[in-house]
Amino acid sequence: MTFSVLLYDVRDGVATITINRPEARNAISPQVVAELREALRQADGDEAVRVIVLTGAGDKAFCAGGDLGGGGGGLGYLDRYQLNRQFAEFFKEAAALGKPMVARVNGHALAGGFGLMLACDFVIARDDVDFGTPEINIGLFPYVIAATIQRHLGRKRTLDLLLTGRKIKPQEAFDWGLVNRLVPRDGLDAAVQEMTDLLKSKSPIIMALGRRAFYQMEDMDLAHAVEYLNGMLTVNMLTEDAMEGVMAFFQKRPPEWKGR
Repeated sequence: MTFSVLLYDVRDGVATITINRPEARNAISPQVVAELREALRQADGDEAVRVIVLTGAGDKAFCAGGDLGGGGGGLGYLDRYQLNRQFAEFFKEAAALGKPMVARVNGHALAGGFGLMLACDFVIARDDVDFGTPEINIGLFPYVIAATIQRHLGRKRTLDLLLTGRKIKPQEAFDWGLVNRLVPRDGLDAAVQEMTDLLKSKSPIIMALGRRAFYQMEDMDLAHAVEYLNGMLTVNMLTEDAMEGVMAFFQKRPPEWKGR
């Protein structure tokens, strides 16, 4: 697929997906959603890719949310529902990936952009950007991303954001567990590389099995989750990489992963 609103680059085992609409603060249009979904499929199916980085072009916004002025005009109710459903599908597909995702938050992450950030496993953010869900201030409600936000924050803090529409500063986002690392503007790329280098050093097959299992069991009750994870542990132990990892541990050498 040729991307028109994204930049897609693979280098040294990292696929960097950049929403390339800086003039619109990297707002989410129907085309952005379609291309994001395709980019994730492409990265997940590429054996050369070990880690996915999601970011926005420029330095003002990671993503400012939905494009209020573009896409969907004149659609009937059913067509509009199907259009919105594509955005919901993105979150399900992101959770099913076999590769870790890192959000490189180079600017404000608001509304749907806040949701995109939380779809990633790790968030490395500048220490001078805002976060939040201001949709209610213009008569909308962040329905789709509410599910993702609640899984990160619980009921009270989620409603704090959704019903007030207030923006939160980086330190508060970090204290709430929404951000893994806060860094100065000039330290963002180094921090992202440090994280991707660490993730690339792990077994790709164990990363895939473990990440998928984590999201699969997230909404199970305890009894079903433990039973499911016990089965996945057995699968894990049967891989060549598990055997290699244990052998390398006892031989006091770095493991040589085969991805099998």
